[in-house]
Amino acid sequence: MTKSKTNSIRLRTRSIAAAAVLALGVGAAVPALAAASGAPTQVTINAGNDGFTGLVKSPQLKQCAKDRKVIVLKQLGSTQNPGSDQKVLTTTADNRQGDAYMWDTGNSGHMKGKFYAHVNKTASCQSASSPSVHMAPNN
Repeated sequence: MTKSKTNSIRLRTRSIAAAAVLALGVGAAVPALAAASGAPTQVTINAGNDGFTGLVKSPQLKQCAKDRKVIVLKQLGSTQNPGSDQKVLTTTADNRQGDAYMWDTGNSGHMKGKFYAHVNKTASCQSASSPSVHMAPNN
């Protein structure tokens, strides 16, 4: 074999090895990035005659649902925007209900409009917002 063919084979071998190492490194980083985003979280809301109740759920129940601060917001536009919608009430999900923790605003009075519950992101848990519910005026 000539010297140039030997060098070409070595160069290809090194390139393939470098690509394999890079692929393994990227593959190992993907689960780390997914874990860094936090555990998935869900929040629900129900509108009653005297306030709101709901649940906070997560596969990491104690870490992401227990004692989680819940914010009830009044939706001001056609879509939810936790950064600019009106914060109406806050409470804590502190009552274990099977695979979730329940929250309750207590007797907060009847309100008019569209409302939703929101939990902010924490170091280990994702943020979440419930679907909006409509509360009509009491007549």
